[in-house]
Amino acid sequence: MHRRFLLRALALLPIWPLLGGVRSALAASDQAVVPLDKPVEEWRALLPAAAWRVLFEEDTEPAGSSPLDKEKRDGSYLCAACYLPLFDSQHKYESGTGWPSFTQPLEGHVRLKRDFRLIWPRTEYHCARCGGHQGHVFDDGPPPRGERWCNNGLALRFVPRSERLPDLRS
Repeated sequence: MHRRFLLRALALLPIWPLLGGVRSALAASDQAVVPLDKPVEEWRALLPAAAWRVLFEEDTEPAGSSPLDKEKRDGSYLCAACYLPLFDSQHKYESGTGWPSFTQPLEGHVRLKRDFRLIWPRTEYHCARCGGHQGHVFDDGPPPRGERWCNNGLALRFVPRSERLPDLRS
């Protein structure tokens, strides 16, 4: 009973000042991506077990375990499930956290959700097309936006700019 009360009380607290701007920017382009109507179990058949746990059970990979954290080439970072482009390499930076980090997502390609797993509310983000969990957004990123979009490498696929982007809409 006390835990339920605490979670309700925390839900009333403002998250961070940054989220007002992020939320309004994303809401303005919310209609850009059409969500896929595919059962979660179909995604399980298409993905390695560890990626499925991150994307559809909101697991987190260990810090420093993803080679994408050190990826430096120009290109696009796609959702590992549905291949929707989520980030451009021009917005990637070295955050020192051990996870791929970006200063901003592609407009309209992610959805935000409040997360209470660590008691204190955080903002989690998901792929706008398949709903796959990607990571969390924090307000400790570099100027000018001050945002750190901290992503699980298992939830992403990198495609160098010289290669054609795959499409998996159905």
